[in-house]
Amino acid sequence: MNNLKIDIVKYRRIWIGISLAITIPGLIGIIACLLTFHAPLKPGIDFTGGSILQYQFDKKVGLDDVRQVLSEVGFEGSQVQQAYISDAEVIVMRTKAIEDEAQKRKLDETLQAKLGTFKVLSVDKVSATVGPELLTSGLVALFLTFAMMVAYISYRFKLDYAVCTIIALAHDVLILCGVFAILGLVVGMEVDSLFISAILTVIGFSVHDTIVVFDRIRENAKHVGSKATDPKTGLEYRKTFGDIANESVNQTLARSIYTSLTVVITLTSLYLLGGVTTRDFVLAMLIGIISGTYSSIFNASCLLAWWREYKSNLRLKAA
Repeated sequence: MNNLKIDIVKYRRIWIGISLAITIPGLIGIIACLLTFHAPLKPGIDFTGGSILQYQFDKKVGLDDVRQVLSEVGFEGSQVQQAYISDAEVIVMRTKAIEDEAQKRKLDETLQAKLGTFKVLSVDKVSATVGPELLTSGLVALFLTFAMMVAYISYRFKLDYAVCTIIALAHDVLILCGVFAILGLVVGMEVDSLFISAILTVIGFSVHDTIVVFDRIRENAKHVGSKATDPKTGLEYRKTFGDIANESVNQTLARSIYTSLTVVITLTSLYLLGGVTTRDFVLAMLIGIISGTYSSIFNASCLLAWWREYKSNLRLKAA
């Protein structure tokens, strides 16, 4: 890995093309969600209001059987998951809000008649008024995060570094939201308050990785215009900003991949072996970390090199 050399800038059209190939279907999924759910993603009960019921049945029951019973009593589209508490199987049901005791009694009687006796572990109601507050707070946190990043990176580096960082971060957020939009349409996956936490965590990880690459580019930028010899042809040439970007990315490539790989392994273990209540959050983190690593290595550096080449060409034309 330490001897791996990739000409990032030369093949930047390929890297950008791969990003577009993933981002565009996600954008289509987001638009489809807007038309279907009147929201960019399928909202969970944190945003719409509803009830969470945890029941422990005396005998093993199938999730499809539980869904069928819920549909019979008027709770179509409810989310049913399997969890384990103290090594005992628990059925977790996320339904629309249960308005009165009669509705709850009808559900319990039907479940008992169809699937057998059970013990009620918990019944929690999530108020619909929580949704707008969470959404507003999440969006405010997101925009504040972006604004502070632009200010800090512009101060420590330059404005073009900051703009390229934000574009790379927007790429990560779009991919993450696009994948969950498609999953919401296909398998009914909903997003809750943990999803906003996952987005902000992914942004923090991705910007850290991008800053490492940009810091190396800034250190090596003093060598722009210096003489170098092509190892293949033996011809002498002067280094461009693209050459510096390539060298800098390759110098940090092993570190970026190894760091991200350790996180991916941990998250994969949590997804496969962890609890069902955090599985969607871990999946969002997993997608975001992989996307963030890719954008830091292949997108951010290419955009910065293209920006500097464009500005250099403008100066040459003006001269």
